[in-house]
Amino acid sequence: MKKKIGLIDLFIDEWHSNHLPEWIASSNRKDEFELAYAWEEAPFPGRRNLQEWCKDNNMIAAKSIEEVVENCDVISVLAPANPEVHARLADIPLRSGKPVYVDKPFADSLAAAKGMFDLAEKHSTPLMTSSALRFCEEIHSGSLQAMKPILFNTLGGGRSFPEYAIHQLEMIVAVMGTDIKDIQLVGDSQKLSLALKYGNSRLATATYAVYFPFAISAASETKAVAYSTATGYWDNFVNALLDFFATGVSPIPREQTLCIAEVLEKAVALLQNARL
Repeated sequence: MKKKIGLIDLFIDEWHSNHLPEWIASSNRKDEFELAYAWEEAPFPGRRNLQEWCKDNNMIAAKSIEEVVENCDVISVLAPANPEVHARLADIPLRSGKPVYVDKPFADSLAAAKGMFDLAEKHSTPLMTSSALRFCEEIHSGSLQAMKPILFNTLGGGRSFPEYAIHQLEMIVAVMGTDIKDIQLVGDSQKLSLALKYGNSRLATATYAVYFPFAISAASETKAVAYSTATGYWDNFVNALLDFFATGVSPIPREQTLCIAEVLEKAVALLQNARL
């Protein structure tokens, strides 16, 4: 019998939830898991409501978060564009002891991120969060980490920097680690560059503009590489997510997630100050 995945969302008819059925159907563990229950706080105006969405995806429309948690083996808290609601939507799942994935950005502050981890730990609940970009083939293979870069650059876009910066920060911390000594930002909400100064004079930069593709470059003391696009991340991410659901072991260290939450909070504050 397949294990049941439950979805909890602010509004269910959104890009991530709409693609989950096809991603899971093509994953390495497609014979072990199925999407079963879903719940939304309220439908987004002009989109399908929960009942319509569940009918289209052969799922059960739950009447409460409690119903999802009670009837499912693992839970995914989505709301990918609204990290400010994650702690609230994840509260009951994080008390369940069942594996819980919380979509990115994990939290809108370091304090909120710590609070979710503390709640999960108190109730022995396995917890995972990540941007899919961390699992791009260029990073997932380990080749960039093996270079031991002294300079690591990412390029990326998206609707807004506060929402989409998570992708570049996940890639940076996955490769460069958490030893960040200082951060600086230049630019504005349309275009900016964020510099992260590491120990041992290492440096990472995240450059953002709305229509930039995701790209990576790195330099060590002996060589340099550049990739014009990040590849393979959705397949690798979904496989890693289902591995987490199967084992209860997150592939991402807590300290990395908290580091990313702290840098994101500081970077957004720097951007807001730059507007003044």
